[in-house]
This record gives sequence, structure tokens and C-alpha cells, in this order.
Amino acid sequence: MTVRDRVNMVDAMAGKKSVLFVCTGNTCRSPMAEGLFRKAVEERGDFEVASAGVAAYPGGRVSRETEDVLRSRGISLEGFRSQPVSEGMIERSTHVFAMTDSHLQALLGMFPDHEDKFFLACEFAEIPGKGIGCDVPDPIGQGPAAYADVAATLDVAIPKLIEFIDQTWNG
Repeated sequence: MTVRDRVNMVDAMAGKKSVLFVCTGNTCRSPMAEGLFRKAVEERGDFEVASAGVAAYPGGRVSRETEDVLRSRGISLEGFRSQPVSEGMIERSTHVFAMTDSHLQALLGMFPDHEDKFFLACEFAEIPGKGIGCDVPDPIGQGPAAYADVAATLDVAIPKLIEFIDQTWNG
């Protein structure tokens, strides 16, 4: 058992809510969600936040555009490295938020015993022009405006995710 595994176990025993965001490669959407969510709960001590990808290459850096969006908001993911989603991550997580329905379906296929933890990132928020339960758009190769759109989508979704977690948490 690694030191991080032990810390996660202690956090779980201390009643921390452990949130995992999942996308494809863990370099754009899920790290952006991780950074924005961390910022939203930074004054609270009851959350642990991470991200991973259903098809992530381990050790990749966050995309430059994601880093730019986060930096413009005073958020740093210094030392971030992409990681594939694993059974251990899912077991430690209290809530897992997929960026798209296809990510959600992949999680259900990979970890069917944890279905009760899986949700769409926009499942509880009405995103202007897109509705409730929409996918977080994939910005790859589409330039800065696409990354700003991802951030705007997450800006609406994250407060609703926090509200949902707080209302349903029974740690």
C-alpha cells in the first residue's frame, strides 16, 4: 500500500468526500473540472478531488489551453500528470463525475459494482442552450474558445455538484 493509499484511507475514515472527474485522456476536461472544483471548495476541508481518464496515458501533462484557462483564474495544477482510471480510484471515490455519456458508459462497463457512484458532470445543472444532463464538450483541437466553453459549462455544473454532494452525503 502506497503512502497516498494510506492518506486516502485516513481521509475516508475522517468523513471526507472524495470526488473523481473522468474524461478520455485526462489532459483537458477532467483536469479542468478538478482545478475548478478544488477552487470552489478551497475554504472547506471536507473534499478530496482528483481526475483520471478512461483511455489516459499515464504521466501526460495537462493541455496548454486547459492550463491557460485555469491560470487566468488563479488555479494551478502544478505537478499534474494524467492517469488512467483504476479500480482503486473508484473504490476510494464517494462520487465519480463523467464528462460525457460515453465516459459514463465506459465506467459502467469497467466498474459495474460501483454504479451508484457514477454521474454525469452536468446531470444536476441546466446548461444554457444545452439543457440538463448534457455532455461537457470536447475542446481538443478547437482553440481557446472551446476551452472557455468547457470552463463556462463547468462553472454552471460545479455549484450544482457541490449542492448534490452536500445534500446526499451520509459519510
